[in-house]
Amino acid sequence: MRNLRDFITIRQAADMIGVSPATLRNWDRSGKLKATRHPINRYRLYRRRNVQALLAALADHPPAKGASKAKGQPRAAKDRQ
Repeated sequence: MRNLRDFITIRQAADMIGVSPATLRNWDRSGKLKATRHPINRYRLYRRRNVQALLAALADHPPAKGASKAKGQPRAAKDRQ
């Protein structure tokens, strides 16, 4: 881990994606979005570029029309307000 400025906390990543930190922990365990551990306190950190890439991929593949939201699926920005 060379530069901690390239990483964001689990809360920051969850807020960016629109899911809970618990969902990110589940995604980390299942390999959907892997976290890096802080070298001192072992907290989960996410590469900013990986989170942005996930958001871009989600933007390229909107949910099917009439599809209901599954648990742990990111919410749209308008849903978070």
